[in-house]
Amino acid sequence: MKKEDFRTKSYWLSSREYAPGRSLSGDIKVDVAIVGGGFTGLSTALHLKKAEPDLRVAILESQVIGFGASGRNGGFNMTLFGLTMGLTALRFGKSKAREAHLYMEQAVDLLKDLVAEHSIDCDYEHPGFLRAATSQAYKKRIMHEVELAHSLGLEGIEWIDRDAVREQVNSPMYLGAWSEPRCGILNPAKLAWGEKDVVESLGVEVYENTPVLGLERTAGGAVLKTQNGSVSADKVVLATNAWSHLVPQIKWKQAPVWTYIVLTEPLSREQMEPIGWKNRQGIEDARNMVHYYRLTADNRLLMGGRDIGLTYGADMDNDLNPGIFAGLEADVKKTFPSLEKVNFTHRWGGPVSITVDMAPAIGYVGDQRIVYSLGCMGHGVSLTHLNGATAADLILEKKTDLTDFFFVNRRTIPWPPEPIRLAAAKAILAGMKFQDRFTDQKRL
Repeated sequence: MKKEDFRTKSYWLSSREYAPGRSLSGDIKVDVAIVGGGFTGLSTALHLKKAEPDLRVAILESQVIGFGASGRNGGFNMTLFGLTMGLTALRFGKSKAREAHLYMEQAVDLLKDLVAEHSIDCDYEHPGFLRAATSQAYKKRIMHEVELAHSLGLEGIEWIDRDAVREQVNSPMYLGAWSEPRCGILNPAKLAWGEKDVVESLGVEVYENTPVLGLERTAGGAVLKTQNGSVSADKVVLATNAWSHLVPQIKWKQAPVWTYIVLTEPLSREQMEPIGWKNRQGIEDARNMVHYYRLTADNRLLMGGRDIGLTYGADMDNDLNPGIFAGLEADVKKTFPSLEKVNFTHRWGGPVSITVDMAPAIGYVGDQRIVYSLGCMGHGVSLTHLNGATAADLILEKKTDLTDFFFVNRRTIPWPPEPIRLAAAKAILAGMKFQDRFTDQKRL
């Protein structure tokens, strides 16, 4: 795997100085090897060392810590599991939908507390969340989701009407919103690099620019081959998420799709005044091809979503899409007319791990020597951190409340091989876009 300039992959990855650490040279023996240096891998390492400080744990990252989805996302610490609560209830039942939301509440709180406990400098704020209705059809959809949440006995979620939401964030598009206080916003690259410092202080060995070229089971565990060495491990965690289709053991459990983001210059007081946004909430809309947006620490407006990109087979080169970037820039100005003349300084894309049934999956691969985690569905900042704690319990063969959640060790529906996979993904995407076009038109 070629070494890439991580600083070009997102604004976040260029937002502070970062010097990559050592790569692996030679052969080592560890108790647990973790493949992937994103949030899942970092959290797993952290929870393993907290539970068993004497364990020898190594993280193997093919590029630099935070290079993948962990350093390119919107930076939302939020409660959404899968695609929507309604879809989770349809796929798994209402009791499982409640269980999933409670898992995500725990995930949000865990990350918030982790940042505070270790004083991680990642521009963390906890301003809450709005899911804004931008048409009558989306208003109906969101109100149904709120009603579902209340029927499940979930608290802290409410519907606010047009006037109430516009008092908080003023857009002519808004007809009301799902309002929820449990949501944080942060700089994800700073978070990943801060977590690297934490796990290294606990004795975790972190190897960057160390792609794993092969994984073989042995009588005593597994051997991972790298460019300049090998790792013999009693147990392995595949924290590979959107890159998991490149791992033979879990190849068909997920497929990557690309989401895209644009970022403005820092907004002036004159630009912000008509919008308000004094509480700085994270915001999404209710489209299938969702828009998600928030303010950065220096008051840049980040907007992502609108459409997604697909690739064929092992191709992971789909980070740039000028058409989607242009559409997002137009959407910013449509959502907030006071930003008609705003300049955009950064544009990037990154992969999202998608399972066939649009829900996360975590569990063992064959036996208890190998654990995997994937399928974050674009809402993984919080999920990955609690999944790391769950993966640690699985590695330690503990039966806990986390390992008892319904999506742990669940049977996943495999993606078909190429070219059928790409055709199926295109068909699903076309259907979702058609529904969006239809509902976008029913604004009033």
